[in-house]
Amino acid sequence: MPHSHPRLQRLRDDHAPALLAFERENRAYFAASVPDRGDLYFTRFDERHADLLAEQAAGLHHFHVLVSDGGAVLGRVNLVDVADGSAELGYRMAERVAGRGLATSAVGEVCALAAAEYGLASLRAVTTLDNAGSRAVLARTGFTPAGEIELDGRPGLRFVRAL
Repeated sequence: MPHSHPRLQRLRDDHAPALLAFERENRAYFAASVPDRGDLYFTRFDERHADLLAEQAAGLHHFHVLVSDGGAVLGRVNLVDVADGSAELGYRMAERVAGRGLATSAVGEVCALAAAEYGLASLRAVTTLDNAGSRAVLARTGFTPAGEIELDGRPGLRFVRAL
């Protein structure tokens, strides 16, 4: 079986079914490290998806999905709250692809897009202190710690990266 290469794509309307499946399949996995999205996220998914696309079209956010050859969403890497040449990076990868370097490569690709396509000068990110995987991805993609914060009642770190 040939090695597949997931592709990073800007979020589109037709990604909705695969994105919903990704969030459902990984809900418990994600909830172990970040607050759960809540049932309403799933019941009103289509409405929310349309809202996100409208906000993306307005330039407020840049959403990306990592898509397998078969069309499954394996991860998402988003740039949110775009303002003054900066945005906040957020990402989540499917449990079944964890530890394969996909987050690192996808985040690296989005950092390049941020500079080349979206005209951003810097990015910021946050993660909890106990999320070693997320901290490693940020370190590998050029982010540096920029102070301690509290995230949902847990100790965390802010990171920044100039582009």
